[in-house]
Amino acid sequence: MDCAEEVTILRREIGPLVDGEENLSFDILNARMIVRIKDDSSPTEKDIVEAVARTGMKASPLGKPGKAQATGDATEIDVDAVRRRIQLLTAASGIGIVFGFALHASLGGGIWAALGESDGTTLVAIPLATKVLYGLAIFAGVWTFVPKAIASARRLRPDMNLLMVVAVTGAVYLGDWLEAAMVAFLFTLSLALESWSIGRARRAVAALLDLTPPTVTVLEADKSEKKVPAEQIKVGTKFVVRAGERIPLDGKVVTGASAVNQAPLTGESVPVSKAVGDDVFAGTVNGEGTLEVESTKAADQTAVANIIRLVGEAQANRAPSEQWVDAFARYYTPIVMVLAVAIYAVGGLATGDFPGWLYRALVLLVIACPCALVISTPVSIVAALAGATRRGILIKGGPYVEAPARLRAIAFDKTGTLTVGKPTVQAVVALQDHDERQLLQRAAAMEAGSNHPLAVAILEYAKEKNVEIRRADDLKSIAGKGATGIYDGRPFWIGSHRYLEERGQETPEVHEQIVKLSAAGRSVVVVGNEKHVCGFLVLADAVRPSAIKTMKSLRTAGIEHLIMLSGDNEPTAKVIAAQVGIDEVRAELMPSDKVTAIEELVKKYGNVAMIGDGINDSPALARANLGIAMGGIGSDAAIETADVALMGDDISQIPWLIAHSRRALRIIQQNIIFSLVVKAVFVVLTVMGHASLWAAIAADTGASLLVIFNGLRLLKDRDAAK
Repeated sequence: MDCAEEVTILRREIGPLVDGEENLSFDILNARMIVRIKDDSSPTEKDIVEAVARTGMKASPLGKPGKAQATGDATEIDVDAVRRRIQLLTAASGIGIVFGFALHASLGGGIWAALGESDGTTLVAIPLATKVLYGLAIFAGVWTFVPKAIASARRLRPDMNLLMVVAVTGAVYLGDWLEAAMVAFLFTLSLALESWSIGRARRAVAALLDLTPPTVTVLEADKSEKKVPAEQIKVGTKFVVRAGERIPLDGKVVTGASAVNQAPLTGESVPVSKAVGDDVFAGTVNGEGTLEVESTKAADQTAVANIIRLVGEAQANRAPSEQWVDAFARYYTPIVMVLAVAIYAVGGLATGDFPGWLYRALVLLVIACPCALVISTPVSIVAALAGATRRGILIKGGPYVEAPARLRAIAFDKTGTLTVGKPTVQAVVALQDHDERQLLQRAAAMEAGSNHPLAVAILEYAKEKNVEIRRADDLKSIAGKGATGIYDGRPFWIGSHRYLEERGQETPEVHEQIVKLSAAGRSVVVVGNEKHVCGFLVLADAVRPSAIKTMKSLRTAGIEHLIMLSGDNEPTAKVIAAQVGIDEVRAELMPSDKVTAIEELVKKYGNVAMIGDGINDSPALARANLGIAMGGIGSDAAIETADVALMGDDISQIPWLIAHSRRALRIIQQNIIFSLVVKAVFVVLTVMGHASLWAAIAADTGASLLVIFNGLRLLKDRDAAK
């Protein structure tokens, strides 16, 4: 199964068995059909295999290659072996033509004599040995598509395979053995090229799986090490990753620190620092340090494995361009066959030259074959999917390849999307006779051991400033307010503005500063002793470094409206929006409010994207024309609901995605127009009597080759600005 035409045939045949085509999905890259069975009354695997056989194709239940299935005697088809066989048959057909032509030229009076039989008007005597070689070339060429042609004739649904068989048979009948062999060879060559192009896209995506080592260095209870196959590792197992090694499984760092190159998975160009508690992903490369990691996901559930699975499933969702070509080809092929019969009958009756008009009808059948047209879109879509995946952008289907090109408005969640999703210390304000380092020492001592996000941020900042962290004595937490403790023999406290007010130690000057900072969307943590306020720390969720540049790039790309939809308070949301350059802010929204906002935007702008990361964003992601989730920090619900996932949590990829989508649309349009123009030109030449069978199939194969290579350009990474 290498092209959309075969998927269409399977949908028609298998759909009625499983109560509708919606219960079928297809993974062209790996030649798999997924059937959703509802109940015991549904068809068995044997029924499905037999139904596929009626189309001229072969199928087997999914298992290990060469291993018999429990439900039948079928073994799983080796897709690569099938593709190699097509290539060998194509080569054999070509070799047969070369030797047959050479023999004919040597026995029949030279090259021109060997070419002379192809006039389509008379039966020409050809040496038997030449016929045998041409016959072998024809046999090798048609072997790959005759079963489908027979199935097509039985179903009374003519397709390109049937067109080619009729053309080859007609050429042999007219004595045009060379042309018959050329038609068979060039058509099977186009099939081989299409198979190769799908295989290349498949390898581009499957290469991600090769990133993960097959074995894991597991730490035993006695601290010894043991190599264990990755698929046998259970969640919670501790393993070691040394400098320069690839990380075999998703996990959390237990001990050690290092910089990890995540480019193979997320597209990030700069290594990411990892320390205790940080997540690491399978397939990424450890830097100079040694890490001890605790696995958090099984081998078949890692981020890499999910990318492969989702890319495979993505092809089940056909793009609008694919659906149009599909519908066009469905009516186009029968019309062409009727037209060919009419040309033969009318031309033959009018002139009496039935062999000549039969030849023209055969030429029309060959050039009218919609091969180049049918493969023009799916090859481009698959290449676009694979190209984006290599960039760290997971697109879940053909429709979502085209959707970014049409966007007019984009809505952003704030926390985790426009911001990094966790607070960081923005400033340390020391009062009285204290300096910043002293204040930070005392704040860190009071927060030591706390898991509160603000406490974690303060401790991280203290480490960055090389401040010694000594846990305060007699440390007591005050729920929802702060904490008290003894540091250097003196009592200190840390807490919120509200706790400061309760203690009655607030001065008008401190109150004014804190109120002003809070109004600007900042969180303030106050530190004091029994006498006075020592100072306070200002924290805020930092804007992503790429956010400002991304907004400018989106405007340059033609996005008309940028809006923030946030559940946070309005002052904070407005501050962030002003920093990054957002047009409109809607704050303090519930999930249902975000959906309402998206619906309003869709009515006004038509095509709208929503970008978010949380469970609360999922309804809005589903309602938007295009849902984009932050694939690294995003919740599982958001990632599953979204149409696109940014695996590196990098919103600067969005302008690239829009440019990539527009480029894909241009290439698809180029392919469709080129295919139709080539056919229109040859139809005119055929009716005028200036086209031959071999020239027609050469033109069709050439067109197929050009649209394939044009589509494969989408595998290459190009700068969004181009």
